[in-house]
Amino acid sequence: MKTRPRRLRNGETLRRMVRETRMDSSSLIYPIFVKEGENILEEIPTMPGQYRYSVDTMGKKLEQLLNAGISSVMFFGIPAYKDEAGSGAYAEDGIIQKALMQAKKDFPELYLITDVCMCEYTSHGHCGVLCGQDVDNDETLKLLAKTALSHAQAGADMVAPSDMMDGRVAAIRNLLDENGYRNTPVMSYAVKYASAFYGPFRDAAGSAPSFGDRKGYQMDYHNSREGVKEALLDIEEGADIIMVKPAMSYLDMVTRIKETVNVPVAAYSVSGEYAMIKAGASLGYIDEEKIICETAASAFRAGCDIYLTYYAEEIAGFMRQGKIG
Repeated sequence: MKTRPRRLRNGETLRRMVRETRMDSSSLIYPIFVKEGENILEEIPTMPGQYRYSVDTMGKKLEQLLNAGISSVMFFGIPAYKDEAGSGAYAEDGIIQKALMQAKKDFPELYLITDVCMCEYTSHGHCGVLCGQDVDNDETLKLLAKTALSHAQAGADMVAPSDMMDGRVAAIRNLLDENGYRNTPVMSYAVKYASAFYGPFRDAAGSAPSFGDRKGYQMDYHNSREGVKEALLDIEEGADIIMVKPAMSYLDMVTRIKETVNVPVAAYSVSGEYAMIKAGASLGYIDEEKIICETAASAFRAGCDIYLTYYAEEIAGFMRQGKIG
């Protein structure tokens, strides 16, 4: 036989030399939950090893991430009070705004990204203001843009709308530009499916809807062409990065979006993916380290340029050890 594929699998040095998928810790983003209050360090029951922090306790984690080689974080806020309009999302003294100012002061080398949505801040848990039992798309756009602007003013380097309202990228881009934040990128959760994989996150952030579900604005997981439409619309409106969420069960969409768009593609390995790995490992059913590496590599192999994961710190360590990347 002249052609023997196994020739290029003979030894770790050769395998790494011809590796098709390359990964670097600079492509990792760690999602962090920041809660109103003081001296808070609460482990999240459904996400063992993940915590809710207050502004005064988050510094130790941020320093730990930097030391591990993680230079980017995404903030999710948990306010003390919620109301119908989600006013805590865009308040000058909101939890995200305070976290940004403190992080920018203490860790200027960190790249700070914020999730822009209303669900953690509304008393009903939906991602916008209500009109009866439905989310009012166009009224919500004003508040999302206002929230994104407040984040930029507080020190956010990038904003990431996750609400899935039609037209929200344009609304955010326009208001940022009008206020001098032309260089603040928008990473759009463009291809965000209505998924059961979000369950642990809703526990972590207290963001479960008090009635109904989010299928009226998040995507039907049966659809793929619709995801392409969403991505192209958001790019037309000014999105700089397109995200696919969740990652594990939607790698076909990562590939499809990557082949369609000319901007970077992110994939979010969500709370349910993390919780399943943790649960399986705790029962001895799977090797946690190997599964972490395999699932991360699969996302990059599918085409993502940026990977949001609660395992960011561990993955960076595995990269240094040569176990992945």
